[in-house]
Amino acid sequence: MNRMLKATAVAALCCTVAGTGYVGVAQAAGHDGGADGSTVRATHAGSTGRVDSFVGEKKISVEGHSVNVSCAGRQTGRKPVVMLVAGLGDGLGAMADLQRTLSEKNRVCSYDRLGEGGSDKPEGPQSMADTGRVLTGVIDRVSGDSPVVLAGHSLGGLIAARYAPDHRDKVKGLVLMDATSSTTTADVTRVIPESATGDAGDLRAQTIGVMQGQNPENLVVPDGKVRSAGWIPAEVIRHGQQYLAQFPAYGPRLEADWTKGQYTWTTVSHRGTIRVAENSGHYIYVDRKDLAVKSIQRVAAEVTQQNNGRWGHEGR
Repeated sequence: MNRMLKATAVAALCCTVAGTGYVGVAQAAGHDGGADGSTVRATHAGSTGRVDSFVGEKKISVEGHSVNVSCAGRQTGRKPVVMLVAGLGDGLGAMADLQRTLSEKNRVCSYDRLGEGGSDKPEGPQSMADTGRVLTGVIDRVSGDSPVVLAGHSLGGLIAARYAPDHRDKVKGLVLMDATSSTTTADVTRVIPESATGDAGDLRAQTIGVMQGQNPENLVVPDGKVRSAGWIPAEVIRHGQQYLAQFPAYGPRLEADWTKGQYTWTTVSHRGTIRVAENSGHYIYVDRKDLAVKSIQRVAAEVTQQNNGRWGHEGR
């Protein structure tokens, strides 16, 4: 099996991996830099000190590390800030086109997690709590008192879904685009036996290795139950194209587990819904950008409406 097919197969399970290296869609598409594909001068607005309302790309200090952040669009009224969370192996440039489109209606930010893109490398293994603290630092810097909608792809979706239940005061909406299943390691080890050889054996070993921290972020991603973030609007989008036909002995069961995992993610909210991105592979925001945009805008609009209601009630 060639490197691209291996990359696609593992991407269908957790991330984007090519052989022993990592290839992100940003690199494949030629993206580099800020929301428009280039490094943009950071500008500042406001004097409250509570939010850094820059537009463009800049590095901020979080937890003693330099973190690369990109923002587009201006914050207006009571709209939420949309925070894009990319998949493993993808820098913030991977979602630049999506960010640019969304910024027509909302302030939209993205960032490189430690070990990705222009951010510092982690000093050692990272836990989910570690990557969550970095996300908190970024959100606090770019959103101020505004609510946040997290829109995550692949591993970024898993990170967003695990982060939201512990940050209900800030995260008011979720969009999960083909989010890595919360039971990825268990699914792979159950379906592909340890005795498997060849491409299937490689797929098993690579997937387990990545989830155990053999990835650019040194991030350990254990399986876990899906916890609820309450009644926030949440949309899950799963891919429509079948990925794993090249593994006839194991592919159908892995695809079934992946689909089950997507439905399980809807329980992150009591109002969770799921949509299928027909004719889309794992990179839904590339293959079906229209669907990704509509879902994120729909959730953001609902958060805005709720925020207006809250303010109106408090003002009476």
